Amino acid sequence: MGKTNIERVSLKNGAHDASLDYVELRKAALVLRAVNHKLRQKMLDLLDENKRMTVTEIYVKLRLEQSVASQHLAILRSAGVVQTERNGKFIYYSVNRSRLGQISSLVEELAA
Repeated sequence: MGKTNIERVSLKNGAHDASLDYVELRKAALVLRAVNHKLRQKMLDLLDENKRMTVTEIYVKLRLEQSVASQHLAILRSAGVVQTERNGKFIYYSVNRSRLGQISSLVEELAA
């Protein structure tokens, strides 16, 4: 049988206490790390401007190699920050606005 106890992290800020699940906190840190990168921020800005784009459109616009663009999109996708939609042989990337809203709320909560 595996371990069943969940490690918790307790944060204290004056009268406010926050108890966080360590696993959830680690996931949040990975998401924040994914969006805290200059190139990935440029990709998100580009996707925000254009609503949806293929990897080809992204790497041409940002003057990147295809492998670099794909690698960074994979990081954003695994963090849930971008979503994909297949249309025939093309995969279109777009910003996952609800996920960005969750990230923003988390940061505000931790900063409060």
